[in-house]
Amino acid sequence: MTRHPDPVTELDIAAYVDGQLAVERRLAVETFLADHPADAARVMADLRTNTELRLALPTPDGGAGLRVSHAARRLQASRMRRRLAPRLGRVAALGLLVAVGWAAHSQFGPLGVRESVASVQPPAFVEDALRAHRTSQLRAGMVSQPETSGFDPAEILSATAIRLPVLPDGWRVSDVQVFPSTFGPSVEMTLTAPGGESLSLYAVRPGVFDVVEARLGPGAEADTAYWQIGEIAYALVSTGVDRSRLGQWAGQLSRTLY
Repeated sequence: MTRHPDPVTELDIAAYVDGQLAVERRLAVETFLADHPADAARVMADLRTNTELRLALPTPDGGAGLRVSHAARRLQASRMRRRLAPRLGRVAALGLLVAVGWAAHSQFGPLGVRESVASVQPPAFVEDALRAHRTSQLRAGMVSQPETSGFDPAEILSATAIRLPVLPDGWRVSDVQVFPSTFGPSVEMTLTAPGGESLSLYAVRPGVFDVVEARLGPGAEADTAYWQIGEIAYALVSTGVDRSRLGQWAGQLSRTLY
Protein backbone atom coordinates (compact mmCIF):
# COMPACT_ATOMS: atom_id res chain seq x y z
CA MET A 1 0.00 0.00 0.00
CA THR A 2 1.29 3.50 -0.83
CA ARG A 3 2.32 5.43 2.26
CA HIS A 4 1.12 8.98 2.85
CA PRO A 5 3.98 11.42 2.19
CA ASP A 6 3.29 13.44 5.35
CA PRO A 7 4.37 11.97 8.69
CA VAL A 8 1.65 11.20 11.21
CA THR A 9 1.87 13.53 14.21
CA GLU A 10 0.31 13.49 17.68
CA LEU A 11 -2.10 16.19 16.49
CA ASP A 12 -3.24 13.84 13.71
CA ILE A 13 -3.82 11.06 16.25
CA ALA A 14 -5.78 13.36 18.58
CA ALA A 15 -7.93 14.54 15.67
CA TYR A 16 -8.44 10.90 14.63
CA VAL A 17 -9.76 10.05 18.10
CA ASP A 18 -12.13 13.04 17.92
CA GLY A 19 -13.34 12.06 14.42
CA GLN A 20 -12.11 15.33 12.89
CA LEU A 21 -9.87 14.03 10.09
CA ALA A 22 -10.63 13.85 6.38
CA VAL A 23 -10.92 10.35 4.91
CA GLU A 24 -7.46 10.39 3.28
CA ARG A 25 -5.76 11.52 6.47
CA ARG A 26 -7.68 8.94 8.52
CA LEU A 27 -6.29 6.28 6.19
CA ALA A 28 -2.77 7.61 6.81
CA VAL A 29 -3.27 7.43 10.57
CA GLU A 30 -4.75 3.92 10.38
CA THR A 31 -1.82 2.77 8.24
CA PHE A 32 0.59 4.19 10.81
CA LEU A 33 -1.26 2.52 13.70
CA ALA A 34 -1.24 -0.83 11.88
CA ASP A 35 2.57 -0.69 11.97
CA HIS A 36 2.79 0.59 15.58
CA PRO A 37 0.86 -1.69 17.95
CA ALA A 38 1.73 0.29 21.10
CA ASP A 39 0.34 3.51 19.62
CA ALA A 40 -2.69 1.62 18.35
CA ALA A 41 -3.40 0.31 21.86
CA ARG A 42 -3.32 3.85 23.30
CA VAL A 43 -5.63 5.12 20.57
CA MET A 44 -8.09 2.30 21.24
CA ALA A 45 -8.07 3.26 24.93
CA ASP A 46 -8.90 6.86 24.00
CA LEU A 47 -11.67 5.73 21.65
CA ARG A 48 -13.11 3.63 24.46
CA THR A 49 -13.08 6.66 26.78
CA ASN A 50 -14.87 8.72 24.11
CA THR A 51 -17.54 6.03 23.93
CA GLU A 52 -17.87 6.04 27.72
CA LEU A 53 -18.42 9.80 27.62
CA ARG A 54 -21.14 9.48 24.99
CA LEU A 55 -22.86 6.76 27.01
CA ALA A 56 -22.65 8.77 30.23
CA LEU A 57 -23.92 12.10 28.93
CA PRO A 58 -27.53 11.16 28.07
CA THR A 59 -28.38 9.86 31.58
CA PRO A 60 -31.53 11.80 32.58
CA ASP A 61 -31.34 11.29 36.34
CA GLY A 62 -28.24 13.46 36.82
CA GLY A 63 -26.13 10.50 37.95
CA ALA A 64 -23.68 10.70 35.09
CA GLY A 65 -21.60 13.54 36.47
CA LEU A 66 -18.98 11.45 38.25
CA ARG A 67 -18.66 9.02 35.34
CA VAL A 68 -18.26 11.91 32.89
CA SER A 69 -15.66 13.58 35.12
CA HIS A 70 -13.68 10.35 35.49
CA ALA A 71 -13.76 9.52 31.78
CA ALA A 72 -12.90 13.06 30.70
CA ARG A 73 -9.99 13.19 33.13
CA ARG A 74 -8.59 9.91 31.77
CA LEU A 75 -8.90 11.09 28.18
CA GLN A 76 -7.19 14.43 28.92
CA ALA A 77 -4.39 12.70 30.82
CA SER A 78 -3.80 10.25 27.98
CA ARG A 79 -3.57 13.01 25.40
CA MET A 80 -1.25 15.04 27.60
CA ARG A 81 1.12 12.10 28.04
CA ARG A 82 1.35 11.55 24.27
CA ARG A 83 1.83 15.26 23.59
CA LEU A 84 4.52 15.66 26.24
CA ALA A 85 6.45 12.49 25.37
CA PRO A 86 8.82 14.14 22.81
CA ARG A 87 9.44 17.04 25.18
CA LEU A 88 10.32 14.66 27.98
CA GLY A 89 13.07 13.23 25.81
CA ARG A 90 14.52 16.70 25.21
CA VAL A 91 13.93 18.35 28.57
CA ALA A 92 13.48 15.59 31.14
CA ALA A 93 13.62 17.84 34.20
CA LEU A 94 10.91 20.18 32.93
CA GLY A 95 8.72 17.27 31.92
CA LEU A 96 9.01 15.78 35.40
CA LEU A 97 7.98 19.08 36.98
CA VAL A 98 4.93 19.24 34.73
CA ALA A 99 3.98 15.64 35.53
CA VAL A 100 3.93 16.30 39.27
CA GLY A 101 2.09 19.61 38.91
CA TRP A 102 5.16 21.82 39.14
CA ALA A 103 5.41 21.04 42.84
CA ALA A 104 9.11 21.93 43.11
CA HIS A 105 9.88 25.35 44.61
CA SER A 106 12.42 26.09 41.90
CA GLN A 107 9.68 26.17 39.28
CA PHE A 108 7.53 28.73 41.12
CA GLY A 109 9.99 30.92 42.97
CA PRO A 110 8.94 33.26 45.79
CA LEU A 111 5.90 34.60 43.88
CA GLY A 112 4.42 31.18 43.15
CA VAL A 113 4.62 31.87 39.39
CA ARG A 114 7.05 33.45 36.98
CA GLU A 115 6.64 36.91 35.50
CA SER A 116 5.86 36.92 31.79
CA VAL A 117 8.54 38.46 29.60
CA ALA A 118 7.44 42.01 28.87
CA SER A 119 7.91 41.66 25.09
CA VAL A 120 5.78 38.51 24.90
CA GLN A 121 2.06 39.08 24.57
CA PRO A 122 -0.15 36.86 26.74
CA PRO A 123 -2.45 34.37 24.97
CA ALA A 124 -5.71 35.64 23.48
CA PHE A 125 -7.76 33.94 26.19
CA VAL A 126 -6.34 36.40 28.75
CA GLU A 127 -8.07 39.26 26.93
CA ASP A 128 -11.27 37.17 26.93
CA ALA A 129 -10.83 36.76 30.69
CA LEU A 130 -10.56 40.54 31.11
CA ARG A 131 -13.76 41.05 29.11
CA ALA A 132 -15.58 38.44 31.19
CA HIS A 133 -14.28 40.14 34.35
CA ARG A 134 -15.67 43.49 33.20
CA THR A 135 -19.00 41.85 32.39
CA SER A 136 -19.21 40.22 35.82
CA GLN A 137 -18.51 43.58 37.47
CA LEU A 138 -21.30 45.13 35.37
CA ARG A 139 -23.71 42.37 36.38
CA ALA A 140 -22.85 42.82 40.05
CA GLY A 141 -24.15 46.40 39.92
CA MET A 142 -27.46 45.51 38.25
CA VAL A 143 -30.46 44.70 40.44
CA SER A 144 -32.22 42.97 37.53
CA GLN A 145 -29.30 40.55 37.00
CA PRO A 146 -29.10 38.43 40.17
CA GLU A 147 -25.89 36.59 40.89
CA THR A 148 -25.78 32.79 40.85
CA SER A 149 -23.46 31.34 43.47
CA GLY A 150 -24.52 27.69 43.27
CA PHE A 151 -22.69 25.45 40.82
CA ASP A 152 -21.89 21.78 40.22
CA PRO A 153 -18.34 21.18 38.89
CA ALA A 154 -19.35 17.78 37.46
CA GLU A 155 -22.29 19.32 35.60
CA ILE A 156 -20.06 22.09 34.23
CA LEU A 157 -17.56 19.48 33.04
CA SER A 158 -20.34 17.47 31.40
CA ALA A 159 -21.85 20.49 29.63
CA THR A 160 -18.70 22.40 28.65
CA ALA A 161 -15.81 19.87 28.86
CA ILE A 162 -14.12 22.36 31.22
CA ARG A 163 -12.70 21.10 34.50
CA LEU A 164 -12.61 23.68 37.29
CA PRO A 165 -9.81 23.80 39.87
CA VAL A 166 -10.48 23.09 43.53
CA LEU A 167 -10.87 26.36 45.43
CA PRO A 168 -8.86 26.90 48.62
CA ASP A 169 -10.58 26.69 51.99
CA GLY A 170 -12.36 29.89 52.92
CA TRP A 171 -12.93 31.14 49.38
CA ARG A 172 -16.49 32.24 48.63
CA VAL A 173 -18.22 32.01 45.25
CA SER A 174 -20.64 34.87 44.58
CA ASP A 175 -21.43 34.28 40.90
CA VAL A 176 -20.87 31.64 38.19
CA GLN A 177 -21.74 32.28 34.54
CA VAL A 178 -21.21 30.52 31.22
CA PHE A 179 -20.05 32.85 28.44
CA PRO A 180 -19.59 32.21 24.70
CA SER A 181 -16.09 32.17 23.24
CA THR A 182 -14.49 31.55 19.86
CA PHE A 183 -14.07 27.82 20.52
CA GLY A 184 -17.18 27.16 22.59
CA PRO A 185 -18.46 27.96 26.08
CA SER A 186 -16.29 29.45 28.81
CA VAL A 187 -16.84 29.71 32.56
CA GLU A 188 -16.48 32.87 34.66
CA MET A 189 -16.50 32.68 38.47
CA THR A 190 -16.60 35.71 40.78
CA LEU A 191 -14.70 34.88 43.96
CA THR A 192 -13.90 36.43 47.32
CA ALA A 193 -10.77 35.36 49.19
CA PRO A 194 -10.72 35.03 53.00
CA GLY A 195 -9.16 38.48 53.32
CA GLY A 196 -12.02 40.06 51.37
CA GLU A 197 -10.10 40.35 48.08
CA SER A 198 -12.33 40.15 45.00
CA LEU A 199 -11.17 38.34 41.86
CA SER A 200 -12.42 36.38 38.86
CA LEU A 201 -11.49 32.90 37.69
CA TYR A 202 -11.92 32.33 33.95
CA ALA A 203 -11.70 28.94 32.24
CA VAL A 204 -11.97 28.18 28.52
CA ARG A 205 -10.95 25.70 25.83
CA PRO A 206 -8.80 27.96 23.60
CA GLY A 207 -8.68 25.60 20.62
CA VAL A 208 -5.01 24.60 21.01
CA PHE A 209 -3.34 21.91 23.12
CA ASP A 210 -0.51 23.28 25.25
CA VAL A 211 1.09 23.17 28.69
CA VAL A 212 1.84 26.61 30.16
CA GLU A 213 2.93 26.91 33.77
CA ALA A 214 1.21 29.54 35.90
CA ARG A 215 2.63 32.99 35.23
CA LEU A 216 1.76 36.63 35.75
CA GLY A 217 0.52 38.67 32.82
CA PRO A 218 1.48 42.31 32.20
CA GLY A 219 -0.46 44.72 34.40
CA ALA A 220 -2.87 47.05 32.61
CA GLU A 221 -6.47 47.75 33.59
CA ALA A 222 -6.30 44.70 35.87
CA ASP A 223 -3.70 42.23 37.04
CA THR A 224 -3.81 38.73 35.58
CA ALA A 225 -2.22 35.35 36.14
CA TYR A 226 -2.78 32.55 33.66
CA TRP A 227 -1.91 28.95 32.86
CA GLN A 228 -2.94 26.12 30.53
CA ILE A 229 -3.14 22.37 31.07
CA GLY A 230 -3.80 20.40 27.90
CA GLU A 231 -6.90 21.68 26.15
CA ILE A 232 -8.12 23.96 28.97
CA ALA A 233 -6.76 27.40 29.86
CA TYR A 234 -7.33 29.42 33.01
CA ALA A 235 -6.87 33.02 34.15
CA LEU A 236 -7.19 34.85 37.47
CA VAL A 237 -8.13 38.53 37.18
CA SER A 238 -8.22 41.16 39.91
CA THR A 239 -7.92 44.91 40.34
CA GLY A 240 -7.31 44.90 44.08
CA VAL A 241 -4.94 42.02 44.82
CA ASP A 242 -1.18 42.29 45.23
CA ARG A 243 0.52 40.71 42.21
CA SER A 244 2.65 38.41 44.32
CA ARG A 245 -0.43 37.06 46.09
CA LEU A 246 -2.27 36.67 42.77
CA GLY A 247 0.68 34.65 41.49
CA GLN A 248 0.69 32.42 44.55
CA TRP A 249 -3.02 31.72 44.15
CA ALA A 250 -2.61 30.90 40.47
CA GLY A 251 0.11 28.37 41.26
CA GLN A 252 -2.00 26.86 44.02
CA LEU A 253 -5.08 26.51 41.80
CA SER A 254 -3.09 25.02 38.91
CA ARG A 255 -1.71 22.26 41.14
CA THR A 256 -5.22 21.08 42.07
CA LEU A 257 -5.79 20.10 38.43
CA TYR A 258 -3.28 17.20 38.58
